[in-house]
Amino acid sequence: MKDVNKYKIVSLILTVALLATMARLVYSTKVGVVKECDKTDIVINNILSRRSVRSFSDQPVSRSRLDTLVRAAMAAPSGRDMRPWKFVVIDDRAVMDSLAKKLPYAKMLAEARAAIVVCGDLSMTDDEGKSSVNWTFDCSAATENLLLSAEAMGLGAVWTGVYPYEDRLSVVSSTLNLPDHIIPLNVIPIGYSKGITEVKDKYDKSNIRYNSW
Repeated sequence: MKDVNKYKIVSLILTVALLATMARLVYSTKVGVVKECDKTDIVINNILSRRSVRSFSDQPVSRSRLDTLVRAAMAAPSGRDMRPWKFVVIDDRAVMDSLAKKLPYAKMLAEARAAIVVCGDLSMTDDEGKSSVNWTFDCSAATENLLLSAEAMGLGAVWTGVYPYEDRLSVVSSTLNLPDHIIPLNVIPIGYSKGITEVKDKYDKSNIRYNSW
């Protein structure tokens, strides 16, 4: 009789252990799926909620956060993997004020806490010795990475164009002492948004064609 009871107890323990193991496997699988779904939602929502912020609070932006933005920018794709980009990070108030006064479409630099200038390096060549003719494409991809990362980090930013306008190129190049082979594509004012900037739904189905025009 005692042996029967022991057998029942052992069987019960093994059954409970098996059920617990199965439950953990099911839970971990579900969690994995949820995490993957959450990751996808986060990325897509971040892209769809990106805004151009032109008004900033006086809250400072740390250099570590600016470094993160540049790191994200450098993760962009580039033709032949040439990465023909250079970045000038600005957090000097005098430099930002100088640019704000001289650039007609970057007046918000007067409020921004920092800025990043995305530049193309025309001296860079590939393995065949050819210079990058696609630097504007590559640097634009880097800029979009930067803008999306700013949105994800709770920062506001806006793309203000420099290239190919000669007057703006002259202002930025002279103010930042850029060498001749470094061409500024844009100036990105950065800071924490003052107030709320509405998100625009830019989806337009009429711009889509399938398989042919």
